[in-house]
Amino acid sequence: MNIDAILVPQGAEYKSVCRGLSRVNGSKPPIFPIPVGVKPIIKYLEEWQKAGYLFNHQQPRVLLMGLCGSLTSRYSVGDIVVYRSCVYGSDEKLPEKMCDRTFTDEISNNLKEKAFLVRGLTTDRLIYSASEKRNLGVIYDAEVVDMEGFAALNVLNKAGFAVAILRVISDDSQHDLPDINSAISADGSLQSLPLAIGMLRQPIAATRLIKGSLRGLKVLEKTTTNLLQM
Repeated sequence: MNIDAILVPQGAEYKSVCRGLSRVNGSKPPIFPIPVGVKPIIKYLEEWQKAGYLFNHQQPRVLLMGLCGSLTSRYSVGDIVVYRSCVYGSDEKLPEKMCDRTFTDEISNNLKEKAFLVRGLTTDRLIYSASEKRNLGVIYDAEVVDMEGFAALNVLNKAGFAVAILRVISDDSQHDLPDINSAISADGSLQSLPLAIGMLRQPIAATRLIKGSLRGLKVLEKTTTNLLQM
């Protein structure tokens, strides 16, 4: 599998992909920890381009990996999804961004586990309400939600990169999550104290979030190994 770089949200997701990659023999693509959120990742990728990463390649292939949330009862925690495309959830009507078809097909075909082909939705905040997630799924005709996909596609497609997105579902559309939006700082990092406070305020939802994240991270780690061994 020819991949020139992997982008993964910083923190637990990044560490999970690194662990999966450590089990792969031979050459491995570099992994870059990206910030969480639309504005932080746009800034990061613009600086990434200015630094000249991968511009010695004719059409660099960049894989965005991480966790995501389900917007429909069809997909549940632990499911692997590969994006066909991504839309942005805002009042501004921006056109859908497409993933590279050839790159995407390669990833789907090479995965040992079954991966679902989906349309992703990117939002500028964590969607913690189950009812809101289901509503957004209907409004945008999307199956999963994240906070980086659309922005990454928008920036990198313009620069001539071939982009694919592979994620693992860590929360379903049937249960609420704790509201931890206050823990996401302006630079796209997670602040531990507001995160802890948000989790303590909703202990049942917090327990569900932790369990779902741990399961999703295990699948993400295994999927990284299986994909890159091809």
